[in-house]
Amino acid sequence: MKSAGPGMTVKVHYTGKLIDGTVFDSSKSRDPLEVTLGNGHLIQGFENALAGMKAGDAKTVTIAADDAYGAHRHELVVQFDRAQFPENIDPGVGVQLNLKSPDGNVLNAVITAVEGDRVTLDANHPLAGKELTFEIEMVEVRQDTGGEHP
Repeated sequence: MKSAGPGMTVKVHYTGKLIDGTVFDSSKSRDPLEVTLGNGHLIQGFENALAGMKAGDAKTVTIAADDAYGAHRHELVVQFDRAQFPENIDPGVGVQLNLKSPDGNVLNAVITAVEGDRVTLDANHPLAGKELTFEIEMVEVRQDTGGEHP
């Protein structure tokens, strides 16, 4: 039976939880996640956990923030004057926006506070700075045939 490793395509079911037990994502009610290992599409800690697993294996792993979505970066939390927003955007807590950085990259941000004329945006990943626990079940391991999978 094949073991998961770089260049192998795997299918896994997973449930991701925060330290307090809150589930933030799960594949249990949909098709398993299919991905080729080593292509950079997974957080490092999750990919490391898959290495060596075989179809039918299951495990629970806890991944430090640095091996997940990284530390929460304070420089990605910025305040704007409400007047700087386009007229078609009503800035409210929870509104998600796409921002273009000076170097042309697109950042996803969420409004986290509106206080008077000041609006706070956070461009950190929502799970940045958090330790994550994953329950993982390896469904399939196969040699990659060159096709890319989501």
